[in-house]
Amino acid sequence: MDYQTILATICAEVQPLLSQGKVATYIPQLAKVSPRHFGMAVYCLDGQTFSVGDADQKFSLQSVTKLFALALAFSREGDTIWSRVGREPSGSPFNSLVQLEYERGKPRNPFINAGALVITDILSSRFVQSDIAILQFVRMIADQPNIDFDATVAQSERETAHRNYAIAHLMKDFGNLHNPVKTVIDSYCRQCSITMSCAELAKAGSFLAQHGTVPWSGAQILGASSSKRLNALMLTCGTYDAAGDFAYRVGLPAKSGVGGGILALVPGELAVAVWSPGLDATGNSLAGTYALERFTTLTARSIF
Repeated sequence: MDYQTILATICAEVQPLLSQGKVATYIPQLAKVSPRHFGMAVYCLDGQTFSVGDADQKFSLQSVTKLFALALAFSREGDTIWSRVGREPSGSPFNSLVQLEYERGKPRNPFINAGALVITDILSSRFVQSDIAILQFVRMIADQPNIDFDATVAQSERETAHRNYAIAHLMKDFGNLHNPVKTVIDSYCRQCSITMSCAELAKAGSFLAQHGTVPWSGAQILGASSSKRLNALMLTCGTYDAAGDFAYRVGLPAKSGVGGGILALVPGELAVAVWSPGLDATGNSLAGTYALERFTTLTARSIF
C-alpha cells in the first residue's frame, strides 16, 4: 500500500475545508490556534511510518487523552470501573448534565466529560497525581520522554471549567466521585493539556491496533479481550454524539478531541492520527473526519 501517495492526495483534497471549521473558542488558548493547520500520520505495526503536512507539530490532545486515561484505569482496575461508568453512546453533547441528573450520577460512557471525570477520580485514588501517571503512561507507549503538558492551556481550561465543576459536584452529590472535586478537575485539566504530534499520537495508539501490545517494544498493556472492548467503545462512543455518523462515514474505531485531533485504528494493521483545529458542530475536526473517510476509501481498509 502506497500510504505516502495516499496521504499526499488527502492533504491536497482537504485544503478547501480548512476554512470551514470553527476552532474551540470556549477554551481561550485553543481559540488562538489557526484553523489552517493540517497534519496526518500513519504508524504501521511493522514500524513503517508515513506523514504529511503538519504531522510533526504538537497540539493539545484534549479529549483524545480520555482514551489513554481509560486504558490506564482499565489495565489497573479491570471490569470494576463499569460499576461507576456505563458503556453506551450518550446521544447528547459531551458536556451535558441532563442525562447525568436523570441517571443518578452514573455517566453513560468514559468518553463524555462526566465519564472522563470518573476515570480521573479512579486514577486519583490509585496514584498520587493521576495527571502525572497518565503523562508517564503516554510517554512510555509513544517512546517519547519529551511529551509534556501545556501549562498555559491547562490554566485556560481551569479558569473556564464551570460546567465540568457542575458535572463533578453533581456526581459527588450522587456518591460517584470519591476524591475532592478540585483535585479531580485540576488533574483532568492538566491531562487534557498534554501535547503531541500526529506522528507521536499514531505511535502511542498503536498498541490498541495490536491487541493491547506495544508493537515496537512488546510490552503488554492490555489483554486481547480488553483491547477489543476499548476498540468497541471507541467505535460507539469515541466521537461525541456523532459516533454513528462517524462509523458510517469512516468505519474505524476512533477518539477525537476539541483540539482538532483524531486517533483512529485499523486493527491488526495500523494507527492513523490526523490534526486539523477547525471543528464541526459536534466538536470533531471537520477536515480530519473527511481525511479519515478518504483514507478508508482510498486504502479499502475499515473494520466493515
